[in-house]
Amino acid sequence: MWCYRGGSISTEPRINDRIRVPEVRLVGPSGEQVGIVPLAKALELAQEYDLDLVEVAASARPPVCKLMDYGKFKYESAMKAREARKNQAHTVIKEMKLRPKIDPHDYDTKKGHVVRFLKQGDKVKITIMFRGREQSRPELGYRLLQRLASDVEDLGFIESNPKQDGRNMIMVLGPHKKKTEAMAEAREAQAARKAERQGVAVDEAPSEEAPVEEGTEVASAEVEADVTEAASPEAPAEA
Repeated sequence: MWCYRGGSISTEPRINDRIRVPEVRLVGPSGEQVGIVPLAKALELAQEYDLDLVEVAASARPPVCKLMDYGKFKYESAMKAREARKNQAHTVIKEMKLRPKIDPHDYDTKKGHVVRFLKQGDKVKITIMFRGREQSRPELGYRLLQRLASDVEDLGFIESNPKQDGRNMIMVLGPHKKKTEAMAEAREAQAARKAERQGVAVDEAPSEEAPVEEGTEVASAEVEADVTEAASPEAPAEA
């Protein structure tokens, strides 16, 4: 009776002595087709080239194997996967909560956060919270949401119209820019700021040339005149 004892199933390809087939379809180091060769011959060629024999298509008949530096291949694959994850864009839904009778200063602060989120390419869920008798005045929340949407219409649009949800009223704003575009612009702006800071540092660096003091040229001329006068013969006295 077969019994599965658990454990992870390896997704690593078989290499070198782990390959258990009589023959393989061999691909050379540069991608050239060598043809179907016995496994022993393929392992011999791998040793000759100081490379690994890697099974790249196990389901083929016979399996396809390639001569490569497997350690280098794994490293490059990991770097590519890491770069792909780094550039992958995930749209995030931010949430901002307001009161129907919000103070003007607080409104400007909240709006600033919404602007920042939209510039980053994120969606923003705006929630108006009603308390007590405010629940009988839903039009206050609706007007506030419309005002906010109008104030940021150059950066975002109403993706989900205002709707009542219990004691709250909810609206979702979507950004005009895609997340990838916002990320690219942020990287460009960061690079520009870095270059500007480096340029300022170079401009403010002191010059290595020593400053020329005033009067140096005159003093040198006076010394030269004194030396010339001392070296010249005295004029003969008049008889």
